[in-house]
Amino acid sequence: MTVEQVEESKWQLQEAKQRFSEVVRRAHDEGPQIVTRHGHDVAVILDMEEYRQLKGRQPDFKEFLLSGPDLSELDLTRDKSTETRDIGFEAGE
Repeated sequence: MTVEQVEESKWQLQEAKQRFSEVVRRAHDEGPQIVTRHGHDVAVILDMEEYRQLKGRQPDFKEFLLSGPDLSELDLTRDKSTETRDIGFEAGE
């Protein structure tokens, strides 16, 4: 991307608000559009397909849980060799 193309894809916030339809069209046709506030880059408008590629597919909750470490070898049996103690669960204790 040339310097001229970068400058053409930069929008001051106020102008981007006034010409939002054009900003969106350019994001779709030409690529990411950068929004600035007080001379600083603050946001980027992307074409939806570009956004999806950047984001990637997120796993659902079930896939997330199943993707965890394999715990099948973990020994979860309680060690009964140590003594237990009583714990009171009454109010004020």
